[in-house]
Formats: sequence, C-alpha cells, structure tokens
Amino acid sequence: MAVNEIKTIDDFKKAIAENKLTLVDFYADWCGPCKMIAPVISELAKDRGDVNFVKINVDELQDLAQDYGILSIPTLITFQNGSELKRKTGFVTRNEIEQELLS
Repeated sequence: MAVNEIKTIDDFKKAIAENKLTLVDFYADWCGPCKMIAPVISELAKDRGDVNFVKINVDELQDLAQDYGILSIPTLITFQNGSELKRKTGFVTRNEIEQELLS
C-alpha cells in the first residue's frame, strides 16, 4: 500500500474517519527531517496493510495544520474513527513509529 498525499480538507476528513488506523504525516518539502522520515513511512506503508498512511504538506494546507496545532514538522498523528490517538513530533525511527504509534 502506498502513502496517499492529501490535497483537500475533505479528503483528510474522509481518511481519518475510517475505522482503520490512519497515520498522518504533516510535512514540508523544504524540511530535512521530513525528507529523512519519508522513506521510513513509505516502507511501513508497504509492510503494514492494516494501517492507512497519508501525508499532508503544511505549506499547501496551512489551515488544517493550524487546526491541529502543528508547530514543528515532521509531526505524525495517529487517528481512528476521526479521533486523535497519539502524536509524535520530529524524526523518529521505524521501530519507534511501530511501537509508539501503531501498536
């Protein structure tokens, strides 16, 4: 499964409303740590079909980033049924994502 890039607020709402666990990566193209974590998340998306992986460019969807209080990137937020479950900011390893966010 691939990481889906969200382009609209409506698409974001649909993605997080699913019963399936959804990991949202708030990122920016110019962000070094975001570039480092992107392949980690892509790898996880291929291995974890039980999780929906999406990414949101904070420069393109500034209102959404503001609504969720994104002050630093990358910020990873796990949602299920539209509710935020966990949040992690900064670069994290694959193991940390699996243990803290996806378990």
